[in-house]
Amino acid sequence: MTLSDRSCDPVAGTLPDAVTDPVTDPGALDATAGVRLLPVRYDDPVVRVLVEEVQQVYVERYGGRDDTPMTPEQFAPPHGRFFLAYLDGQPAAIGGWRLRTDAGAGLPGTRPAEVKRMFVRAAVRGRGLARAVLGTLESSARADGVDWLVLETGDRQPEAVSLYRSAGYTEVTRFGLYAHEQGSIYLGKRL
Repeated sequence: MTLSDRSCDPVAGTLPDAVTDPVTDPGALDATAGVRLLPVRYDDPVVRVLVEEVQQVYVERYGGRDDTPMTPEQFAPPHGRFFLAYLDGQPAAIGGWRLRTDAGAGLPGTRPAEVKRMFVRAAVRGRGLARAVLGTLESSARADGVDWLVLETGDRQPEAVSLYRSAGYTEVTRFGLYAHEQGSIYLGKRL
């Protein structure tokens, strides 16, 4: 089964039966009861639906969409990874990381990567999905030789800031598109 085969029906939002079998789908990672984390492409149809949902959260909280340039290739091995979490067969959360190769950005480490598009659907928050996705991002990045994960979030996402700090993330140098924005928070963690 290829990664492109691991998508669900974006209209029905259901997981295909082939993905639920751990014997036939060794790429699936168990996180917690009822949760399946699958490596997928950033341009997967289900991922696109959840990315649009997180963009709407940004509009509600910040007054606009996140305009950070991103391409599916940035989240494809060996440059990065992207994951889709299903809870009881339904798409529930997403998250990915991409290498940061911008020399002179002042990022820590020799092979840093950036966490992007961490999102859990509102109806299933509070069940440990964000922590499961973050743990999978950290493990996969470490396995691919990443020595630091960095991220940008905002002061209007206190639940995200709390998650990252409780997972050991601390302040790092500001970087990227929103480096000069008030309210932006930059965190990182040595892997």
